[in-house]
Amino acid sequence: MILTLIIALFSLIALMVIHEFGHFIIAKKFGVIVDEFGIGYPPRIFGKKFGETIYSINLLPLGAFVRIRGEEGLDEKDSQGAGASVLGLDDYRSFTSLAIWKRIMIVLGGVIAFWIAAIIIFSIVFGMGADIPIGDQDISGLTNPQVKIIYVSQNSPAEISGIKAGDILIEAKTAESEAVKINKISDFQNITKNNLGKDISLTINREGKNLELSLNPRLTWPEGEGPAGVAIERTATLIEKYPLYMAPIKGAAYTWEITVNAVKGLYQVFANIFSGKGVPQGAEFAGPLGITVFLARAMDYGIGYFLYFIGVISVFVAIFNLFPIPALDGGKFVFLIIEKIRKKPVSAKIEQNITIIFFILLITMSIFITIRFDIPRLTDFIKSSLQK
Repeated sequence: MILTLIIALFSLIALMVIHEFGHFIIAKKFGVIVDEFGIGYPPRIFGKKFGETIYSINLLPLGAFVRIRGEEGLDEKDSQGAGASVLGLDDYRSFTSLAIWKRIMIVLGGVIAFWIAAIIIFSIVFGMGADIPIGDQDISGLTNPQVKIIYVSQNSPAEISGIKAGDILIEAKTAESEAVKINKISDFQNITKNNLGKDISLTINREGKNLELSLNPRLTWPEGEGPAGVAIERTATLIEKYPLYMAPIKGAAYTWEITVNAVKGLYQVFANIFSGKGVPQGAEFAGPLGITVFLARAMDYGIGYFLYFIGVISVFVAIFNLFPIPALDGGKFVFLIIEKIRKKPVSAKIEQNITIIFFILLITMSIFITIRFDIPRLTDFIKSSLQK
């Protein structure tokens, strides 16, 4: 459980590092001095300077950051003739000395990095395929539904019979009944509960081979387990496996599809909220902790679904960062557009004050979401993990 959460957390941090690397690499390309590239947030644990940049590891594992020379902007008194060298010897290599289109590219570099990461991740997923948990409902567009064993309790009838995590249930029969296909979770639950203490002949698929096993569901069982002592999930193929030469093409197309659907979904969420209809069914609020829990749960369904989920998160975070909110990349982009229209930059003091206000609002909202939604999710995840 702890290892799963750590892997999920570091996967999320990796996305943040990729985001900041997008800013970093474009700034370097345009010759801007990058003072520091940090993983995690201060206080600093370790730092080493290579060339002009300090590369650091920091204590708080909440993401990453990049400090670009001059990105804090110019004071009002220096705003006349922005682009000239007025702050010092290295000002010609600062963020403020660049043409606006170059500064926009640096600001949007992190968002672009998210989409590039999504394309690469989805390309990998299309090269290996991915299943998704669907429960007993039938969903159009998904293929190959199957009921899979995801956990076997110790000393349970399932463990005694030789059932293992990863086995796929095919069919079951008893001495009194014909073979019953197991297409849904309820199929297996019904046949075990209706045959307590009796032998059931199970056909399972393990690594592509069908095996015959004998299961005898127990008459009584520990709380949270069941007659067989297994945790099962119904999955279907979300993404089919493609040849390696086709995977990048499918990955890029799927990234676009997810982006369009995400924009539509977010529009619907905000439209419902502002019209007083509330949050649409199926939409959920989650902060960094909640996303980490979602990723940890995704690992139960295999590397394909885990990577798929990371790809989806990458797209959603890219779109979120484009929101015209100070403290986000989209907010910085708006300030640059205002500068282009006014022919001079917004005062650094005004921009910083506005950014601080919105940063505090974002942090407050994040704390609320963490307490209201994420901590209960983490608690449920821990409880369910301990029951396995």
